[in-house]
Amino acid sequence: MVRVIGLDIISNIPSVDGIQLSDVDRLNSVVENAVRFEELGFDGYAVGERHHAPFLSSAPPVILANIAARTSTLRLFTGVTLLSVLDPVRVAEDYATLDQLSGGRLELIVGKGNGSEQAELFGVARDDAHVTEHENYRVLRQLWSGEPVHWAPTPGRPTTRTVPLEGWVSRPQPLQPRIRTWHGSSTSTETVELAAEYGDPIWVANVQKSIEGYAPLVERYREAWREHGRDPKDAKVGAGFSLFLTRNSQDSVEAFRPFYERTAAGRVDTYNNFAPETLFQDYDDYVARSSFLVGSPQQAIDKLTRYAQVYGLDAISIPGNRGDLTERQWLESLELLKTEVLPAVEANLGAALVS
Repeated sequence: MVRVIGLDIISNIPSVDGIQLSDVDRLNSVVENAVRFEELGFDGYAVGERHHAPFLSSAPPVILANIAARTSTLRLFTGVTLLSVLDPVRVAEDYATLDQLSGGRLELIVGKGNGSEQAELFGVARDDAHVTEHENYRVLRQLWSGEPVHWAPTPGRPTTRTVPLEGWVSRPQPLQPRIRTWHGSSTSTETVELAAEYGDPIWVANVQKSIEGYAPLVERYREAWREHGRDPKDAKVGAGFSLFLTRNSQDSVEAFRPFYERTAAGRVDTYNNFAPETLFQDYDDYVARSSFLVGSPQQAIDKLTRYAQVYGLDAISIPGNRGDLTERQWLESLELLKTEVLPAVEANLGAALVS
């Protein structure tokens, strides 16, 4: 079966139905939504990381620990951990502790992030973020090996940690023998190559361009996977999708239009270093070619099947909160996805999407 996780960056919508929410209400709603995802039978829930308004996602390990205490089977994801700006020692300690307390339910999605705000806060320039993220990942894996780590920053190379590690053994170690770590990438061939080197899965952001815009990254990932002598069936790809399904396609298509116009979807800076650059011409083009599953169940089946055929999908994320939707619209979308769309997609492909 395809794995489905909810994703919440602790919503950039600070009010619901015209009512302004307090910070505690917004934070608690994330935990309640995660509990609901477990009750609905979905596989996981991800908490993103942002360090600027209007988000409240600056401390994912704390929120995920709260979710872990309220759930029993739900996989706990980050989406993403901003490894480009963090000290890898703190990341190793925080998330190993969370893995222990949750009974080994943690999966990381790591990435560099794009926001200029994080560069201003942490002092890592956008042009240096890939370098610091990749170096920190290598250090993180050493820290989770259980062996003494010997590491020192390279002179002249960007770093988030200036103090060397001289035989440091990180404690605690994760409960899982190896925490599955997805490399979030919508911008970098180097990132998918790093994932292939370590035998890790990738997660395609899948937001601002069509499937043709991201397919080269997935192709390069699978190519690099083979170059490392790995079994092709072990390469795994996840991707993000948005969701608004109704029985009548036109109802959801028209209801979503104001959101598209307000957020200028498809017209933002993607900050890519790979080609091709494929943006959307207008709303109709966005509905037809974007990763937004808007419309009828059959339209979602057709679109998700195509993505699965091109990417080889093993997991997807969907919004973990209702956002601009009403409670009824959100729950109906989740129900249609689970009961009609996913089974039909797997039938179209002739086999389960993930082992």
